[in-house]
Amino acid sequence: MRRFLSSPVALAAVLAFAGPALAAPVEVTRFHTPETVALLGKGAVFVTGAPGTDPQSLQAAPWVDAVARELGAQGFGFATAGAADRIVEVRFDQETVRQGRERGPVSVGVGGATGGWNSGVGLGLGFNLGGGPKDVVHTRLGVVIRDRATGRALWEGRAESAEKAGAASGRTDVLSRRMAHGLFQGFPGRSGDTIKVK
Repeated sequence: MRRFLSSPVALAAVLAFAGPALAAPVEVTRFHTPETVALLGKGAVFVTGAPGTDPQSLQAAPWVDAVARELGAQGFGFATAGAADRIVEVRFDQETVRQGRERGPVSVGVGGATGGWNSGVGLGLGFNLGGGPKDVVHTRLGVVIRDRATGRALWEGRAESAEKAGAASGRTDVLSRRMAHGLFQGFPGRSGDTIKVK
């Protein structure tokens, strides 16, 4: 089971040959068991930021909204936090990597550790695609669906993407929707498998 983005060489090849008009693929992994899927159902959910975040902040809102949109498309209803059957926790983090420099000069994150697989952003590599060094923005979206009454995690998923800084496909409004859509494609998905969604 892979925990991070694809190897730097593979990532470089994807971005180098995809061309400026194409978005990088989204790498998606989901976790669940037959028991938790059976309990998941399609009741009402309350979608919010992960513990320690402000889901109403301008930074978090597009990601929360994108996840809620996908859950609605899956047939879930919506309710207040006290009335929902399930609580959906959303978090994301981003890191910019520059060519020829140590990673981590820019890091922005929303949300804390909400699942057993949470261990930071995957390894990345900056590289020259012409016109000088290009920043690459690595983004990771994580979602946990919990039973409201018990707090038990019923489903967990993560989506990862690497986009050239400044690319239209990397704009928050575009990327949040694309990553959320990839995360819930074929929901609940095959547990532990990592797939790439274009």
